[in-house]
Amino acid sequence: MLNIGEIIQTIKSIVETRVGLIKQEIQEEFVGILSRLMLLVIIGSLLLLTFLFLSLSMAFYISQVMQSPYLGFLIVALIYLVVVLILYMSRDSFRVQNKVSGSLKNFIFTIKKPSDQDE
Repeated sequence: MLNIGEIIQTIKSIVETRVGLIKQEIQEEFVGILSRLMLLVIIGSLLLLTFLFLSLSMAFYISQVMQSPYLGFLIVALIYLVVVLILYMSRDSFRVQNKVSGSLKNFIFTIKKPSDQDE
């Protein structure tokens, strides 16, 4: 006959092991999400710098072509103003919101399959 104390101790150790495994899985998911967020910030920063230098280059080029030191920067600023207006007008579009939220969710909350661990 089994001792009740041994059964309780076995169940307690099984529960503690399961809780430990769940904690470890949560920590791994959190670290994965945090690392993807950091990667997204780094990519965004580099893209911002790229757009800054491309905008300056385009503004200087247009200024040189137009032979006016201000006209190139004005044209580039107007191009960005048009882009901002287009984005502002499409802010309520469900299609745009779904695309943006879907791509962010796919990037940040990517679920790793067991076969992906080898890579």
